[in-house]
Amino acid sequence: MNAQFKKGVLELIVLLCVSHKDRYGYELIVEVSKIVDINDGTIYPLLKRLTNEKYFETYLVESTEGPSRKYYKITSLGEARLSELKESWLAFSSSINEFIRESEESDKE
Repeated sequence: MNAQFKKGVLELIVLLCVSHKDRYGYELIVEVSKIVDINDGTIYPLLKRLTNEKYFETYLVESTEGPSRKYYKITSLGEARLSELKESWLAFSSSINEFIRESEESDKE
């Protein structure tokens, strides 16, 4: 996938993942990687920014498999941001899909 496309939807994907259940960083990387190819260095700065912007709250949970894990929980502000991004994405993708269809139809003429 094009790097600019990824950059544009990554915030939406991360917000969606955390809206379903609280998640820790590596768990998010695994989940997001199912949709777009990313690396650790992409997710952690985004999580920090989303937390600083009050879209996420964090808390620590002891782990039996190593150090404590920092979990991310979506806030009401994060839910509002998610709703805004989903609405924008659906309108944008619908417009692009329509443009592609029209373009393909005009190529056939």
